[in-house]
Amino acid sequence: MNDELMTRAIELSERSVEAGGGPFGAVVVKDDKIVAEGTNRVTLDNDPTAHAEVLAIRNACDRLNTFDLGGCEIYASCEPCPMCLGAIYWSRMRRAYYANTREDAARIRFSDEDIYDEFSRPLQERRIVSLVRIPSDRALDAFDRWIRKRDKTPY
Repeated sequence: MNDELMTRAIELSERSVEAGGGPFGAVVVKDDKIVAEGTNRVTLDNDPTAHAEVLAIRNACDRLNTFDLGGCEIYASCEPCPMCLGAIYWSRMRRAYYANTREDAARIRFSDEDIYDEFSRPLQERRIVSLVRIPSDRALDAFDRWIRKRDKTPY
């Protein structure tokens, strides 16, 4: 853990507020050096996925020319939401540091509890009631093509 790296993530959260975004910042680090940064741009870009952690991950992947950030860590000004946590897992980072908790975020009306609650409910009781499977041989064929493809990049 590096206090200077967390300080940078917090500075980014402060800058985000000044720029009109949400109070969140994140840095992706490799070998104790910042390789990418991100701030919350949800309302600035009209993009519900434009969270600081997701943007930092996208920027790191672009800069390092890889989708595998296994040798990296992330410092975030707040505990990652479910989406950001998923992105951290998908990017293969093994460690995430954060300052504010999700309870701290909930106090300023950035609550993820409804999402956590949704995940624990049976599918038929969730808000997205239109989540319906439409079986398709063609969709399965795309999976078969992937399995047979010899020059694919697994991930």
